[in-house]
Amino acid sequence: MSLGVAVIGAGVMGSEHARLVREETSGAHLVAVCDADPARAEAAARGARVFDDAHALIASPDVKAVVIASPDATHAEYALACLAAGKPVLCEKPIAATAAEGMKIVEAELSLGRRLVQVGFMRRFDAAYREMRRTLASGRIGEAVLLHNIHRNLAAPDWFTGAMTVTNSFVHEIDISRWLLGSEMLSAQVFPAGPAGLLMIVMRTAKDEVVSTEVNINGGYGYHVHAQLVGTKGTIEMAPPTHTLTNAAGEHGFGFPRDWIPRFAQAYRDQMQAWVNAAREGMVVGASAWDGYVTSAVAKRIVAVMDKGDAARIALPEPPPLYLGA
Repeated sequence: MSLGVAVIGAGVMGSEHARLVREETSGAHLVAVCDADPARAEAAARGARVFDDAHALIASPDVKAVVIASPDATHAEYALACLAAGKPVLCEKPIAATAAEGMKIVEAELSLGRRLVQVGFMRRFDAAYREMRRTLASGRIGEAVLLHNIHRNLAAPDWFTGAMTVTNSFVHEIDISRWLLGSEMLSAQVFPAGPAGLLMIVMRTAKDEVVSTEVNINGGYGYHVHAQLVGTKGTIEMAPPTHTLTNAAGEHGFGFPRDWIPRFAQAYRDQMQAWVNAAREGMVVGASAWDGYVTSAVAKRIVAVMDKGDAARIALPEPPPLYLGA
């Protein structure tokens, strides 16, 4: 039976999620879209039902699973409503506006005794990251010592504040570093560089690995994500994310996209398909509500020291049994 999926939020990501459900995902169909802008909701819905009240959408009997792609401040409210209704959720990051709200979602799942929330850290479904993780697990490059990350954007919009460099961009590196290494972060320090908001963030894990990340929200040339994992016996890193190379106008190479969607297009497809498959079986794959909480908690500690030059000490509670092995 096809899973009836609804999408809350019809901005860039919500519209793309709606399209993926409608056009590129088997075993599911788009039943509804909700957005504060009726015209935007209609455009994303393409004939599916349109709601102006997210809670009414969640309560609709035709809606069996929900994608939350609304503004960050609403994520916790809608995720909790979905949990109260017993409906699986794919929630765009962050899981909540604060770590405390993220913990409320974890507590709600614990009270249900089952996981229903997946956080949209799509990099876990990217082929390059998955190959890096498999190679590390195989022992071919030995034990992990150092993980280098690059996260560059073309240009930040005017409303993008200094803290959002961490809470909106760097959160991807927090999650993917935990997932790649299988380690929790114990400390972090931020080193600002240059006048355009570039940050070098250095974290150390519980296994004494070092994670260095350049977060450059005004890179000036396109969207560029890269990672290199250094082991005791070798290294593995991403190859250029392209299928072709072009020779033209005296140059050889490839272009960078303006934003993240082309770079991770296949990862978004694979994430959606995996979520639908799992939801139909009453399961959850990908980043859990606990992962969402941890990422927000680490980001909060980093933001607290990013203007002071101090190292942030990161102390996290033990994960509840519901999330062990997730």
